[in-house]
Amino acid sequence: MSLNTFGNFEGFPASHFFFRYLLNLIKMNVLLKKVTIISASSAFHKQVKDILIIDGIIQKINDDINAADVQVLMGNNLHASIGWMDIFADFAEPGYEHRETLQTGVNAAAAGGFTDVMLVPNTNPVIGSKSSVEFLIQRAADFAVNIYPIAAVTKNAEGNELAEMYDMHASGALAFSDGKNSIQQSGIILKALQYVAAKNAVIIQVPDDKSISDGGLMNEGIISTRLGLPGKPALAEEIMIARDIALLRYTNSRLHITGVSTKKGLNIIAAAKKEGLQVTCSVTPYHVVFCDNELESYDTNLKLNPPLRTQEDRDAICAALFDGTIDTIASHHSPQHADDKMCEFEYAKNGMIGLQTLFALINKAANNMEDIVKMLTENARSIFGITIPFIKEAEKACLTIFEPDVEYIFEEGMNKSLSKNSAFTGREMKGKVIGIINKNKMVLNNQ
Repeated sequence: MSLNTFGNFEGFPASHFFFRYLLNLIKMNVLLKKVTIISASSAFHKQVKDILIIDGIIQKINDDINAADVQVLMGNNLHASIGWMDIFADFAEPGYEHRETLQTGVNAAAAGGFTDVMLVPNTNPVIGSKSSVEFLIQRAADFAVNIYPIAAVTKNAEGNELAEMYDMHASGALAFSDGKNSIQQSGIILKALQYVAAKNAVIIQVPDDKSISDGGLMNEGIISTRLGLPGKPALAEEIMIARDIALLRYTNSRLHITGVSTKKGLNIIAAAKKEGLQVTCSVTPYHVVFCDNELESYDTNLKLNPPLRTQEDRDAICAALFDGTIDTIASHHSPQHADDKMCEFEYAKNGMIGLQTLFALINKAANNMEDIVKMLTENARSIFGITIPFIKEAEKACLTIFEPDVEYIFEEGMNKSLSKNSAFTGREMKGKVIGIINKNKMVLNNQ
């Protein structure tokens, strides 16, 4: 990629890190040259065009645009789509700023091509009140990335008593979940589903019956036996999916199941969709790329919940990515401090960062760029009733800019997250994010 517009800034070259950082955050008038537009809803889908953006508004889309006093962005095989959206990430603030902050999380999201991110409520205090939802929305107002709080279903996300769902919804919560804590009590999830049935909201659930999986460190199977590690049966996930779908059927509500990792779980969801129930689901990049045999290295970065499953499960996920069963891909971005990963496998905490590597991993594994983009843009927003931006003149620019065929190694120095718990460092990627344009701001990757 080449940037031919930054020039000099009070005597400093554009390559000077500090000033380039400032320029990346300034409100900009931008001309994108010879960019392939990827947006199924756009009249320009798959066409190579110039895009002129003035004060955050798409002023003109044409074959060849010349404009004065604008910054020109051009590259090799440059693509632009609607800004990507992630529906399940942890930015750890407030309370766990040693793992991540809103600022570092936003940095990682923008570097990964995301203009919109939904945040789990597992902070301290939990995002479980009107004031906490409003705090998060106000705190993130000036970021280039749109932040949407997922409000807790239960008080302190402990699964025992419903939180202030009405007040939190009125304050801007579009979805409810106990985040990383799967809700165990059927009566609680039933009441939550009944509440959102009358609202434009969704319940998000990570399927995990802890009465079956408690104490497990990885998928129960041949590999766990060989490694001598307690296992989490696939049944713990599948029985929870079946239970929640039965409750969904009873309430005629809306449910999103995230982190699906087993073949049978996907089959249960596919059958529910065929029945006409309002159920959607997402998988993580980790379950697309890895299976449980990777844990023979005892890599604590691969200690996850849901855990990595068998090769058969991984193959089933890959097969279901584009057949309508899986609606979108969720990063499950979960930063952990080094002290909680550089330890014995038994004591390591679950989770991995993943916002920066999501697209490149799925793009390399599935080699289906257009459908991946649709899943990260239109599909993700449709699930939660979020307005889908358009790539057309007179619309606000909400764009992700990327080069889909660029292959590279994800080096540790590229990481924008405060934490480093990624199993993808040093791995080959395909598809490089150049940056995002959103809210009259442009943020570009320096690499």
